[in-house]
Amino acid sequence: MAGPERRAFETEGAGGVRLRGWTQGEGPAIVLAHGVTAHRDLVLHGSSHLVRAGYKLVSYDARGHGESDAAADRAYDYQTLADDLEAVVAAEGGERPLLVGHSMGAHTVLTAALRDPDRYAGLVLIGPVSRGEVVSERSVAYWDALAAGLDEGGVEGWLGAYEQAGLDPEWRETLLRIARDRISRHQAPEALAEALRALPRSRPYEGLEPLTALQLPALVVASHDRADPGHPYAVAAEISAALPNAELISEPEGESPLAWQGGKLSREIAEFAASPAVAGRLA
Repeated sequence: MAGPERRAFETEGAGGVRLRGWTQGEGPAIVLAHGVTAHRDLVLHGSSHLVRAGYKLVSYDARGHGESDAAADRAYDYQTLADDLEAVVAAEGGERPLLVGHSMGAHTVLTAALRDPDRYAGLVLIGPVSRGEVVSERSVAYWDALAAGLDEGGVEGWLGAYEQAGLDPEWRETLLRIARDRISRHQAPEALAEALRALPRSRPYEGLEPLTALQLPALVVASHDRADPGHPYAVAAEISAALPNAELISEPEGESPLAWQGGKLSREIAEFAASPAVAGRLA
């Protein structure tokens, strides 16, 4: 059975960049922000559970990703990504939406929430990766290698660089299949390569201290490291501990990461959205 109809939209982000996405369903808005190298369909992986539960989903491709435009000024830092998120919220997000972000999207969400927490009903942070610190030279080199692989060899070049970083043999085929699908979805791979170079050099906040004043209800979704080492469990746990009103959840050890299971993840988000702390703010 086909899910509820998706309605395409475009809006103008920072610097005039055209952002493209879809909305689905009616009701209080839940705005989805994806991770780096991902696209609008890879937050909930096709699940329509939240739509059937009475929410309006708003999902968009970040600048330089999917069908959204490249940044003419090569601006792919977190402050600019938060500007874009705010533009999408203003266009499609209603009075006070719930923000849901994965990886890069989680930090985009946090950046926006730190600016104006009263604008949002709550936060769902899936696989956060940044403590707000300057990243190591080794990490920057990894992302630069991915960008070079994409520039020089397209999808296959990116996959080669990705695999050289080392993948758990048990999860190797799954990870490569997921990676091939998501990298193939981008209309401007040269823009994605620019984003891969720029984003690791950007800090969404200055250490974890700013998060301690963020009173919004938050749900932090962690992954265990064996399947998803790029999103360390420890970082998610530290961010959850820093936020005053956060809950940390994860999949049981040995299972596929909850972040990859759209149906289960959506049910967790629905339960969080229906909680008194969030439901009373959603509009």
